[in-house]
Amino acid sequence: MHAMRIESVNVGNAETLERGERSVVTGICKRPVDGPAFVSVDGIDGDHICDTSNHGGVDQAVYAYAVSDYAWWSETLGRELKSGTFGENLTIDGLPDDLHAGDRLLIGDVILEATSPRIPCSTLAMRMQDRQFGLKFRDAARPGFYFRVLNEGEVAAGDGVTIVEDPSSRATLLDQFHLRYDTSPDRATLERVLSAPIASRLREMFEARLAALPEEPESVANS
Repeated sequence: MHAMRIESVNVGNAETLERGERSVVTGICKRPVDGPAFVSVDGIDGDHICDTSNHGGVDQAVYAYAVSDYAWWSETLGRELKSGTFGENLTIDGLPDDLHAGDRLLIGDVILEATSPRIPCSTLAMRMQDRQFGLKFRDAARPGFYFRVLNEGEVAAGDGVTIVEDPSSRATLLDQFHLRYDTSPDRATLERVLSAPIASRLREMFEARLAALPEEPESVANS
């Protein structure tokens, strides 16, 4: 198990982002809160999710990003990025580079279970005022992680975080991230990832890809 600490708890209001002639109402512009915040199975109290078809839900209730990844981005982009810039609810010091689906974070009474990586969207590019940022985010492979809430409670900046690894999980969150962009995934990889407790949105995508694969010859399937 690894000790960690919450750098900040971040929530966002519904705001309008504009880039050129395009505008979008989004909750991606998150800012640190003072004091504790309640974490329910639906997410952090006071946080707004505008695009509910792609964000939020019980499998993606909390999004966490690492302090070390912020340091990397700040150096790469040549400017300081503040906590909440990427729309994360929890900025965590010491968050590992990768987790297995099913790994859990313990924060006081709160129990979070890792489900999936964040997949960059056009709203993130608008937030960063860089139409190529989605590709940059993908290439960096520092996506941050989504969690479902297994036990509700309060969290605050400065809280200690403990990770409890799931020894039965066969798929990491970065496995999912890379599989999302794999144009010719193999059956074994898809089945391995689908055997883990991943978020429903990527599960549906991977199940569709698996169903679309040609049937294996009987001699191969039974070997």
